[in-house]
Amino acid sequence: MPTELEELVGLVADPKPEVRVLAAEHLVPYSTSQPAIFKTDNLKPIKNLKILIRDHPQIAQHVITMLVNLSADREVLECLATDDKFLSEVLRQVTVVSEPNANLLSMLLANLAKWDSLKTIVDKKQPPPVELKSNDLIMNQLVDLFVKGAEGTYNKKADFDHLSYLFADLTKHPEVRHYFVRKQEYDGVIPLTKLKVFTEHKSEVRRKGVASTIKNVAFDVASHPLFISEDDIDIMPYLLLPITGNEEYDEEETMAMLPDLQLLPPDKQRDPDPNIIQTHIETLLLLATTREIRDYMREIKVYPIIRETHSRVNNEGVQDACERLVQLLMRDEAESKETARVEELGEAKVADEDDDDDQIVEV
Repeated sequence: MPTELEELVGLVADPKPEVRVLAAEHLVPYSTSQPAIFKTDNLKPIKNLKILIRDHPQIAQHVITMLVNLSADREVLECLATDDKFLSEVLRQVTVVSEPNANLLSMLLANLAKWDSLKTIVDKKQPPPVELKSNDLIMNQLVDLFVKGAEGTYNKKADFDHLSYLFADLTKHPEVRHYFVRKQEYDGVIPLTKLKVFTEHKSEVRRKGVASTIKNVAFDVASHPLFISEDDIDIMPYLLLPITGNEEYDEEETMAMLPDLQLLPPDKQRDPDPNIIQTHIETLLLLATTREIRDYMREIKVYPIIRETHSRVNNEGVQDACERLVQLLMRDEAESKETARVEELGEAKVADEDDDDDQIVEV
């Protein structure tokens, strides 16, 4: 005989909207405290919730919130992430300019990316909303949504910050990394250049997700020349500025730095999150795979910035990353053989499961 809670779960699919909204509202807390009640009868409650994301906005809000929380369960995650019809609906809804639950849908997508098969969205297409001015490739739509939607400029009820976590998880996969470093025909822009401008954004979620995405894409060693080319990705200022504070350097060091790093204001602060700082330094480590980029880092005086970061950020992970990069930059190249630094860091470091941005989002 079903329990009272199981009966309440069943009421979410009631024909009367006033019953559905009350049931959904009361069930939200149980999606984190007692997720098992949603897994009865061969996941029938989950299947109902998948349909109800198209319900009235108030009901859909509770439903999507529950799905965000319930996707922490691997069985539920598989049920959601492998349902192509459901995924297509989520991807359609999140791009609608008037969608009131777009942020929740962004969180749900970020969680669904924990399932490896979601990488196939890199090839999916759908008609784009006219307002988005994108093309029919869903990845382009999501990147444009992330950029144009920052701070409610596309959808007044959404900032799309959590899409950065989606990108961070998707870039664990080589085919998605490849997408982010290839110029897109519809606008002639490399997607990673659209994300790099957010490394100093006020949103910690956005900064953290973008930092991890850049780091993961940097595992594509063949694209490293694009990373430092001013005509392509030109990533260096966007990695160095977040880890730079208001320190003063001697004139010779300052004049050799990138123009963006010279004459910084006296109130310049480095990123307050040491995990983000560590991620940027680990990206520099990945880029230091080749002699060419190591020489470039020496030329633009990366070492003094790392030196000051090491002395001023009291964090073991940051200091360890700084020390590893210093060893690379200060070594005698004439007596060293080329080493595969990517292999040293290890593929396991891509979207590390210990990173905050790689965790299941709960609401």
